[in-house]
Amino acid sequence: MGNQPVFILGIESSCDDTSAAVSKDAHILSNVTAGQEVHRLYGGVVPELASRAHQQNIVPVVNAALLKAGIGMSDLHGIAFTRGPGLLGSLLVGGSFAKALALGRNLPLMEVNHMQAHIHAHFIEEDEKLIPSFPLLCLTVSGGHTQIVLMNGLFEMEVIGETIDDAAGEAFDKAAKILGLPYPGGPLVDRLAASGNPNAYKFPHPRIPGLDFSFSGVKTSFLYFVEGQTRLDPDFIELHKADLCASIQNTIVSILLDKLQDASNQTGIRTVLISGGVAANSGLRKALEAKSAKMGWTVFIPKFEYCTDNAAMIAITGYYKFLRKEFASQSVSPAARYLL
Repeated sequence: MGNQPVFILGIESSCDDTSAAVSKDAHILSNVTAGQEVHRLYGGVVPELASRAHQQNIVPVVNAALLKAGIGMSDLHGIAFTRGPGLLGSLLVGGSFAKALALGRNLPLMEVNHMQAHIHAHFIEEDEKLIPSFPLLCLTVSGGHTQIVLMNGLFEMEVIGETIDDAAGEAFDKAAKILGLPYPGGPLVDRLAASGNPNAYKFPHPRIPGLDFSFSGVKTSFLYFVEGQTRLDPDFIELHKADLCASIQNTIVSILLDKLQDASNQTGIRTVLISGGVAANSGLRKALEAKSAKMGWTVFIPKFEYCTDNAAMIAITGYYKFLRKEFASQSVSPAARYLL
């Protein structure tokens, strides 16, 4: 390519957000996302409705991303898309569109692991932004995944700890449901927790060996506690909602950071990243900053727009794959369970 800039179109459709982004080398020119309000009616994502909405959204979202980036289809050098993990029907829409576009424009295709992309969001270049140096540890926390990843290079990733049952994001959403909060509940728990006492109620920390996590017991103990108190006082939830949110958030965050500290102590690594949807949680962000001061960590916390599902992280991973000439064939198919 010489000194010519490389333009990559990234497409993300792993769950219920249709997103398209354009990168110019390691910089992001546009990052456009269409959400799907329909799922609020059902208290969770309905896969069939999600894939139909992706079909409606994908063309306008891609057009908007190109328009915002100020480039045309003929300026692109490659197409990157989320291959997985995610909902199969949703992945099919984004993958099929990306493959057709790459074929029609005779462009290279880069398939991207969604979890890897969450981490690569830290390597998007912006003015005066520091880029993490290796080796590093990344705590990746979302609705479907909770992992500690050891990185020795951009594509040298090893999962050294992960949840053996539920993800942290799932625990937040379940707690929200128990409290009668609408979907998606995680951000509402975070908002209410800001005015609550994080030490009002204690919930058990699971004793899981090594660097693995477990959140199913935390969910169960929270459920039983709230049910028990509600039997004694039907107004218990309404009277103590902020304290309940602050306490469950404090428990989940403590479990996450205790394991991260163990990983840092075991590996001797002091450069720490967080990524994924739950990285937007203010309790986690504040606790991580406090922990970093105590532990002497260099901490990297992503911008809010790069925490939730977005195509900027797909485009940036696609760019680095483009440089390595790691191209996918037209026979590539979506992988609902796509291990890091």
